[in-house]
Amino acid sequence: MSGQPPLRFGNAPCSWGTIEGFGQGIPYDRMLDELKETGYEGSELGDFGYMPTDPERLREAFLERGLVLLGGFVGVPLTEKEEHGPGEAHAVRTAALMAALADLDPGWKPLLVLADAHSRDPVRFQRAGRIRPEERLEEERWQTLALGIRRIAQAVGAAAGLETVFHFHAASYVETPEEIDRLVELTGIPLVFDTGHYLYGSGALEGEVVLEGLRRLMPFVRYVHFKDLDPRVAERARREGWDYKKAVGQGLFCELGRGAIDFGRVARFLVDQGYRGFVTVEQDVLPGMGTPKESALRSRIYLRQVTGW
Repeated sequence: MSGQPPLRFGNAPCSWGTIEGFGQGIPYDRMLDELKETGYEGSELGDFGYMPTDPERLREAFLERGLVLLGGFVGVPLTEKEEHGPGEAHAVRTAALMAALADLDPGWKPLLVLADAHSRDPVRFQRAGRIRPEERLEEERWQTLALGIRRIAQAVGAAAGLETVFHFHAASYVETPEEIDRLVELTGIPLVFDTGHYLYGSGALEGEVVLEGLRRLMPFVRYVHFKDLDPRVAERARREGWDYKKAVGQGLFCELGRGAIDFGRVARFLVDQGYRGFVTVEQDVLPGMGTPKESALRSRIYLRQVTGW
């Protein structure tokens, strides 16, 4: 639409303590109210069942607040072939629900955000942020993972008319830059580029690594998550051997502008590369951590300061 800035900002339930596999936070209606009040234009769905699963109720919740549904996260154990069928069913159910809100904004349709289910493998869970080459997948399991992605993306498109994008994620089998490269080589699937997960998965602490990753992967980037990373927490997590959940609980992903990543530079790079549409802010927190509304507001103020939008 004319007059809109090149980047529009949403937020997600994980910033309010509803984070896949780790707990339920603030009720969805309060979360959406606070998201709107702090200056965001859209939200992701969160865990299936967190928000209403009746399409009309969900649609009304977004319409009455003037919000856009940006996408829905589905984690599937993609290296386990027997999980592809249940994963497809879950993804199609999620996409069918989102499709009822696909007309809320003329410039955006919800995306099915697919990931390899994280924190299931004890080694990957324990060593998130410091994965060694010998802990990566063998070729047969890479092929199984790619098969699952193609199957689910095709089913989502056929059943709901929505696009599937892939979210690399700490404590999953697609975490490191090398693993992301292998994923796109095998599948060509569009990516959600998550700045915080990319930096943590790289094993580095410098925000410049995020820009390097974007430069390399930009042809595949369909959607973006702005997540900051506290380098002090990341360094300690790696040094002391924290598992992924403990690192998140200690504030690994901090408010925007308080960590290693310069989001003004990231935003300018995205716009220069022709990216338009929504960016979703995420500050992964566990239930009871911090003050979600106030943190969301501070991140939004920071984004206005560094982008002008």
